Amino acid sequence: MSEHLDMMMVCHHLSPSVPEDVAFAQSRIRAETIAAEDVFHDMGILSMYSSDSQAMGRVGEVTTRAWQTADKMKKMAGRLKEEKGDNDNLRVKRYLAKLTINPAITHGISEYVGSIQKGKMADLVLWGPQFFGVKPKLIIKGGFIAYSLMGDPNASIPTPEPVYYRPMFGSMGSATQSTSVTFTSKAAVENGLAKKLNIHKKLLPVKNCRKISKEDMVYNNLMPKIEIDPETFKVTVDGKLVTTDPAEKLSLARLYQLF
Repeated sequence: MSEHLDMMMVCHHLSPSVPEDVAFAQSRIRAETIAAEDVFHDMGILSMYSSDSQAMGRVGEVTTRAWQTADKMKKMAGRLKEEKGDNDNLRVKRYLAKLTINPAITHGISEYVGSIQKGKMADLVLWGPQFFGVKPKLIIKGGFIAYSLMGDPNASIPTPEPVYYRPMFGSMGSATQSTSVTFTSKAAVENGLAKKLNIHKKLLPVKNCRKISKEDMVYNNLMPKIEIDPETFKVTVDGKLVTTDPAEKLSLARLYQLF
C-alpha cells in the first residue's frame, strides 16, 4: 500500500506539500477494494489479468503476479470447492485463461491465438517445471525459436554461466515478418492496407468483438451481486464480505532470480 501514494502523486502531477493534493491521492487508494481483487480473481469474477501503464503497472510481471495470486489464494482459502480429484486443475485453468484465451476472445483474435489448438499460431512458451511462471526456458514465435536461455556462447557446451536470455534466429531479419502478424479491422484487410503501406507482415482481421459478453469468458464468467459500502469501502459478494490479508511472503520471488 505504501507504494501507491507515491505512484498516485507522481502520475497525477500532485505536490506532497499541498494538503489537498495528498488528500486526493489518499482518497484514491482503498485497501478494502484492493484486497477484494484477489478474491474476485479466485472466484472467476475478474476475467483477465492485465497491467496498468504507470509505476504500479509492471507489464513484465503480469504472468508471475497471476500465479503468485493463485498460490496466495490457495494458501488462504484452500482448494476451490468445485475442484474434482486430488489436484488444483480448475484453479490452474482459471488463472491460465486470464492470461491467454480470455484476452484473445475480448480482442477478437481467439481464432488465431490464445490457446494451443490446430490451426492457431504456434506462439508457445516452454517452462521448466521448477521455474514455471518466472523464467521460461524457450519462447517460440510462429513455430520459430525467438528467445532462449543460453549459457556462455564462448564455451564448448551450453551450460556454463552466465545463463540469460539471448535472441535466437526467430527474432532476427525477415523471420519476424513471417512469424508474426498485425491484427486490424476486416475493412482494412479488404481495402488492401498491407499493399498501401508496404507491410510485409500478414494482416489478420479481428472478429466478433461486439457480440461477446461475460458469459464467453472461459472459467471466469461468474456474475454475482457486488456491493461496495461508500463510507467504509468494504466489498460484499452476494451479501458476504470478501477480503484478504496482505501477503507476508510470495512464491516465485527473489529466490528464483539468484541465477
